[in-house]
Amino acid sequence: MPFGLMAQTPWSLKTCIEYGLKNHRSNAVYANQKRIADAQAKEALADYLPKLSLTGTVDDNLKVQETVIPGGVFGPEDMRVAFTKRYNTNGVAQIDQTIYDQSLLTGLKANKYNVQQAGLNQQQNDEAIIYNISTAYYQIMVYNEQLNLLNANKETYSKQIEVSALKVKKGVSLQKDLDKVTVDLNNAISQIRVAESNLTLAENQLKYEMGFPITDALKVDSNDVTQTAGSAGLMVDTGRFAAANRTDFRIAQIDAKLLEIDEDRIKAGFLPKLTAYARYGAVGFGDQLGPAFSSMSTYSAVGLKLSFPIFDFFKRNAQYSQAKYKRLNAQENLKLNEGKFQLEYENARTKLIKEQSNVDNNRRNIDLARSVFNTTDLQFQKGITDLTDWLNAQNSLKEAQNNYLSSLYQFYLAKIDLEKAGGTLKTFYSAL
Repeated sequence: MPFGLMAQTPWSLKTCIEYGLKNHRSNAVYANQKRIADAQAKEALADYLPKLSLTGTVDDNLKVQETVIPGGVFGPEDMRVAFTKRYNTNGVAQIDQTIYDQSLLTGLKANKYNVQQAGLNQQQNDEAIIYNISTAYYQIMVYNEQLNLLNANKETYSKQIEVSALKVKKGVSLQKDLDKVTVDLNNAISQIRVAESNLTLAENQLKYEMGFPITDALKVDSNDVTQTAGSAGLMVDTGRFAAANRTDFRIAQIDAKLLEIDEDRIKAGFLPKLTAYARYGAVGFGDQLGPAFSSMSTYSAVGLKLSFPIFDFFKRNAQYSQAKYKRLNAQENLKLNEGKFQLEYENARTKLIKEQSNVDNNRRNIDLARSVFNTTDLQFQKGITDLTDWLNAQNSLKEAQNNYLSSLYQFYLAKIDLEKAGGTLKTFYSAL
C-alpha cells in the first residue's frame, strides 16, 4: 500500500535518489565486498592464532626394509636387522603457535585499511548513483519543459490555421499561406513525437539508475523544472577546494598506505620466525593389522622452532624492490591526482558560471522573442504585416526556446559536475 501511494505521487529528485540508494542492485555487490574485507581481516588474524593438526597413517610394508649392522658390533659377521614390522600405525596431534613473526604482525596493519577501503568503495558507488540519477532526472525535466513549449507552439499554429483557412475561404488570402502554416504545424507535431519518445527513453534510464522496475509508471515532479530553472542565477561556491573531499582521492591514499605496509611486510620477511609446538601421538607395530592398533605406544614432545631464511635473499630482495617502487609511484600519483582534481574542479566551476550566464541570457531572449512575436501577431491581425513576418517571428521564438533548453540542460550538467569534482555529491543530496 505505501509503495502504491508513492508510485502515484510525483517523484522529486531527492525521492528518486533516496530510492536508488536503497534499491540499486550494485549496493549488494559493494556490501559483499565489505564482508569480504571483514573475512580477510579474520583470515590474517588467524595466521597468528594456534593451529591444531591431526595426522594418522597406516603402512603395509609389503617388503620390510632391513638395516645392516657392521661386523664387530654384535659378532664377527654383518647382521641384517629389520627395525619395523609389516604393519605400522601412527597417529599424532600437534598444535603450533607463532610466537614471533614480524611479517605477520606487519600484515595485520592492513586489516584496518582494507575495511576502510571497502567502505569508501561503497560510498563511491553511492556517489555514482546520486550522479547518474541526477543527470537522468535533469534530462527528463528538460524534455518536459520542451514538450510544454512545443505544445504551446502547436496551439499557436492551430489557431493561425483556423484564421488562414477562413481568409482563404473568403478569398482574402492565398492557399500557399495556409500551406506554410500547415507545414510548420506538422513540423511541430513531429517534434512533439520525437520529444515524447526521448522522454520515455529518459524515464527508462532514470528507472534503471534507480533500480526501479522498468514496467512500472514513474512520474517526475514537473514543478522542479520551474523551481530549478528559476534558481539558475545562484552564486557558485567560492570555497577552497580540498582533494581529500573526493572519495577516489581517499581510496588512492589507502592504496598507497597498503603498498607501504606490503613493503614493510616483505622487509620483515628477512627476520627470523619463532614458533612453539606441542605434539602428542601413538605408534604401533605388528605382523598383523590388529596388533598394530592394539599395541600402540604413546609419545609426546614440546619445543621451539626458530627459522631464519638465508638462501631466498635474492628473491625476497627483488620483491622488496618491486614493492618499494610501487609505493613510490602511488605517492607520486597522489600528487598528480591532487593537481588533476584541482583542475577538474576549477574547470567545472568555470563552466557552471558560463552556463548560468547562458541560461539567463537565453531566458531573456525568449521574453524578447515572445514580445516580438506578440507585436507581429497583433500587426498581422490588423493587416499591417504579412504572414512571412509572422512565421519569421514564430521561428525566432522557437530558436530562442531551443537555445534555452540546451543551455538549461548544460547548466544542470555543469551543476552536478561541480558537485562531483568537489566531492560534495552527498552534501548536494542532503541539501535537496
